[in-house]
This record gives sequence, C-alpha cells and structure tokens, in this order.
Amino acid sequence: MKRGMIWVALTGLMVVSLVLASCSSSTTVNTSSTTITPASTSISTTTTTIATTPSTSTSTAQVTTAITTTSTGNWWDSLGTPKYGGTLTIRINADITNWDPYYSSSYMDIEAGWMEKTFVPDWTLNPTVFAYAITFVPPDYIAGGLVKSWEMSTPNTFVVHLRQNIYWQSIAPANGRQFVASDVVFHYDRLLGLGDGFTSPSPTNSSATTMKNLLSVTATDNYTVVFNSNVVNPEFNMEQIEGNGQAADIECPDVVQQYGNCNNWHNAIGTGPFILTDFVSSASAVLTKNHNYWGYDERYTQNQLPYVNTLNVLIIANQATAQAAVRAGKIDEIDGNTLQDAQAMKQTNPEILQIGIPTSHGMDVDPRNDVAPFNNLQVREAMQLAIDLPTIAQTYYNGSADPSPVALTSYYMSGWGFPYNKWPSTLQAQYAYNPTQAKQLLTAAGYPNGFSTNVVADNTADLTLLQIVQSYFAAINVTMSIRTMDHSSWISYCSTNRAYDQMCYASLGMLGLGYTPFTQLLDFAKGNSTNWVLVNDPAFNAFQPAALADTNIDDIKQVVQAANQEVAQQHFVISLLQPVAFSFYQPWLLGYNGQTQSIYGTNGPKYLGFFTARFWIDKNY
Repeated sequence: MKRGMIWVALTGLMVVSLVLASCSSSTTVNTSSTTITPASTSISTTTTTIATTPSTSTSTAQVTTAITTTSTGNWWDSLGTPKYGGTLTIRINADITNWDPYYSSSYMDIEAGWMEKTFVPDWTLNPTVFAYAITFVPPDYIAGGLVKSWEMSTPNTFVVHLRQNIYWQSIAPANGRQFVASDVVFHYDRLLGLGDGFTSPSPTNSSATTMKNLLSVTATDNYTVVFNSNVVNPEFNMEQIEGNGQAADIECPDVVQQYGNCNNWHNAIGTGPFILTDFVSSASAVLTKNHNYWGYDERYTQNQLPYVNTLNVLIIANQATAQAAVRAGKIDEIDGNTLQDAQAMKQTNPEILQIGIPTSHGMDVDPRNDVAPFNNLQVREAMQLAIDLPTIAQTYYNGSADPSPVALTSYYMSGWGFPYNKWPSTLQAQYAYNPTQAKQLLTAAGYPNGFSTNVVADNTADLTLLQIVQSYFAAINVTMSIRTMDHSSWISYCSTNRAYDQMCYASLGMLGLGYTPFTQLLDFAKGNSTNWVLVNDPAFNAFQPAALADTNIDDIKQVVQAANQEVAQQHFVISLLQPVAFSFYQPWLLGYNGQTQSIYGTNGPKYLGFFTARFWIDKNY
C-alpha cells in the first residue's frame, strides 16, 4: 500500500556557522563574536501519522499467524493493514554493556526487547491527543503491560493485578513457567534491598535512590502485588513505579538465583515479544520473534504480536555512518539528527521520511547563582534580554524550533508546565530582545562597563549556538571566553564537583524538561545533584514538599506551574529555546510515528519491545 506523505515546510534561513576546533579534555577556544548570517536554504521535512495494526487469530504454537482486518470505525482504520514477517533493523550508538536492570541505567542496554514492564503507553490513544514524544507519560495515557488493572487503596498503597496468561520464555532455567506476583516482588526486593535475601539497594542504579520511598512490595496472591510507600501521594507513587526507565524491566528470578545476576547475554530471559539469540560486542545484537508471546495488538485484538520476525540492532557510534546506512536502505530508522542533517538528507534522499522529535531538555547557559556577578538577579535578567530568541529560532533553527523561551517544564507536557503564552506580560518582557534595557540593568547592578566571564562547555553540546550567544553577550559588553571539555570530564568537573567558577554549558540543559514532575521539582532545590548552578531559593525549595502534601492532581499541577513561574522570574539559567531533533526512517517502516524510546534512547530504548512488536515492515508500501 502506497502511504501518503504530509509535507510540512520548515521555511527559514540557515546560519553560517563558525567551525570550532575539536577539543580534548580541557581546551581553551579562541573565539570572536559570531554573527548570524542568513543563507538561502530551506527544507521540507515529512511528518507521518501513526500507523498501527490489524487483527489475527493464533495459537500459542510456533505458527505463522494470518491477519484478518475489519473496519471498526476507530481512528486507526485508515492507517493500513499490518503484515507479519520481515526484519526491522535499528541502530544504537554505543556498545551494549548491561543486560541486567539491577545495574546502572547509565550503561547501554536493550533489555526492554525481552523484559517487560508493569505499565506501558496506551497504544489505542490517538496521537493528536498525546503522541508519546517525551519521556513522561501522564497517568491518563498509561495502560497495563504486565498488569491488567490497578488502584490506589489508600494514598500510599498501590495495588496492581497481574494478567494471568503470561509465561516466561521457554528457555532454561525458567522453561516457560507462568509469570506470577512473586516475580515482581523479587525484582523490587533485589533492586531496593527490601527482601528475598537482599538487604541493601543497588549501589549503581540511580533508580534505587529515587525509589527509596517504597517501604515494601508484597504479593497477596499469585496475581496481586501491593506497593507501600512512606509518601501519602498517589501521583508521586505512580511516578515511582511507572517512570523509572530500565529499572522497571522485570528480570527473571530463576536466572538470578542460578547465576547470581543477568550479566551473561546467553542467559537473557523475559516475558517479552523477542528472544535475544545473538550478540557480537561493538557490532550487533539479534532478537528473534517469540512465537509463544502472550500479547495481542490492542487495536486489533485478534492479532498476536510481534509482527516482525527479527529485530536487528546494529552498533554504530558514528552518526554519519548511520546516516549512510539509512541512505543505502540498510537501517530502518535513526534518531538524533540535526536540522543540517535533515536538510542534507532531503536533498540527497527525498524518499527517506523525516519527523521532528522534541529534545528531552531545552538549551541554556548556566551561571553559578552563588558567585558574583551572577548572584545578582539584574545581571541574569540582563543576559537574557541580550539574546534574540525569535531570530535564533528563525535563522539558526530554520523555523523548526518554537521561538518562545521555556521555563522548567517542556511545552509538550500539556497541563503541567507554564507555557510562554500564559506568562504575564511583565514576565514576557524580561525575555524580549532588548539590549538597551540589558545595559541599563547591568549599570544598576554595578557593571556599567560590563564584565568578563567564562563558560565551561561540554564539547558534545551545540558549540556553534554557544558562539552565537557569545556575540549577543558581547553587544552588551559581557565578554565571554569559551573553554571546552570532553563529555566525561565535563560531567566530573561541572555537574559532579561544581569546580567551574563562572558558567557552564551542557549538551542537555536544565529547562524544557520532559520527565516526571516530582523529579523536576527537585532540579533547582538546594543540595540536589542536578542543581549544578547552586541555586538556593526558598520559594523553589518549598515546591516539592507542597506537592507531596497535596493528593489532588489538579493542585499538584498548579504547584508545578508555580515552580515554572519561579524559575522564569528568577532567571536561574539563561534560556536558549528547545530545539527538535530529527528522526529519519524508511517508508516501509509502518506504525512508527516518532514515539520516544521506541527505537532510540540515550542508554537504550525504554520501550523497545513494546513498540517494535507493534511496528511492521511492508516493502510494497
């Protein structure tokens, strides 16, 4: 079936950027002011509506399942008929170094291909309502994965009821036994040190710290699990259980009991749609269809999943190499492409589909709030006024980025954040390009002639954008030198040890966040690990305790909105917009609509098995 393509023109102008020298661990970059110089290139990129899957009758034996499709009157009827068979080939950018959810979530893993979670996105949800473009999934859009139903029996007691037709894969030592409540209990006992012989939490998985409020996880029968928390707040407890990435993947207790852990890929066992059958370090992994998988397509409930026979994972570190493989039809999708990449791809391969995906963080320049001159609010506001955000959006981002500044929460978390069009006019004025007012504020702050400063930049961040900011600062007599560090050194120097003396600049900023709201309410709190700008603001410090004390979801949203307003008013960091990255994908990959964590994730796709089980390949598209 030939799929129609909706072309959305991202008109605008490209920036003529300076080329920064590649830097090692600690390098000073000699830079002059960068002028935004328009060029005459524009790009048309594609967006595609979600395509999904029809219906099937199957047995649990290893058989080829036939699809039957009927019109249901649902929104997905026009998206085409899915096909069984074929190979879906994806790419990750680092070697797979973790096979066990007990260990650090900062290691690359693909365990979500065969391990499953208690909660997953609602596959029946119309993407015009919520397209799963950000990490956070609001509770209204969560569906049961391993669980069929759940409830809060009290504000701090969360009860889940498991599906009864789930079986571990037919691999020793589990040998296809039924999945039961004690398996869920074992996972959390092991991760958090709550029982089953485990007395201390994982020392390497950060989720063990974020979930420290869980007091106990118990099985009241074979299919009921009860979570008890010391926090009397349903939203907080839901976020803890649903939103912890790979730490939510349920490993097989039989493997841990027999081998001590799940570190050997040969022992990979789950309840999921794929079985890990091969791995070559730094090269590839192969996952094959689990013919006895319990799951069926939620849109067409007679269709047993997965649709594809094979999921190939290629390990390709270099982005240009991955792009070449897409051009050659060797990879079906890659993420993390820049606007310039998208323009080049459209020129050379217009048949490759593209979709813009919001970045997980906005971009910002981060001054230390505890040292002069940045401990003066007037100075921070002046630096914001110096930057022409709409011009950057139109010229540097070629119209693909929203020109509005962002506060703490991403625009894409509808109902939670504080979008710019809701800001008071007096606050909007503090973000309008006004170098004259910026100079007046600097004078009032005691810097009539400006000042000199420096920024320590992660060299994996957008350094060209930083040079543009440098030129804007220079126009108000703020002279900023740029020093770069490799990513690991930057994390240690700036984020961990806070050794920088003036400002820092990360590959992922502190604004425009798309993850769980209660976590966001800690990000500028005194003493929190993410507060590398060393803010100590009594108003912000009070937001998370206030949200925890209120069990009404609408009241909690208002607290998050108030936190956003405080971040914007206090100018803790300098906002530089929230760009989009581009996904490139083949026209024969159907069902894909840019869902975040479906094929790509920073440390491995959080929902790899869930989404790829529902995608299909049709070379006769």
